[in-house]
Amino acid sequence: MDYKKSKAPVSTVTRDITTLWKETDNLYESVAIIAKRSNQIAAEIKQDLNKKLAEFASYNDSLEEVFENREQIEISRYYEKLPKPTLLATQEFIEGNVYFRDPSKEKVNEA
Repeated sequence: MDYKKSKAPVSTVTRDITTLWKETDNLYESVAIIAKRSNQIAAEIKQDLNKKLAEFASYNDSLEEVFENREQIEISRYYEKLPKPTLLATQEFIEGNVYFRDPSKEKVNEA
């Protein structure tokens, strides 16, 4: 998912809970799915940020040498302004862009 172009709000939004449980018929199951997807998104964002910041890494052991890189600060600010992973995951779930399955329900249907 391209989280940079997501339509997710940047701040917290009150949601109608009926839109959350319609897909699974269980609010708690929906929240668990959103939480797992949120963890995936957070790991993705962190990996992307670390990859971009690694370009600026300095391997000098000198503690006296401290400098600020404007590009590094800009990248960090950009990622701080992105919507939180929970908001991104909730938006994906509401739009129906999250794939999930319940193996226990699949076994019941097969029997």
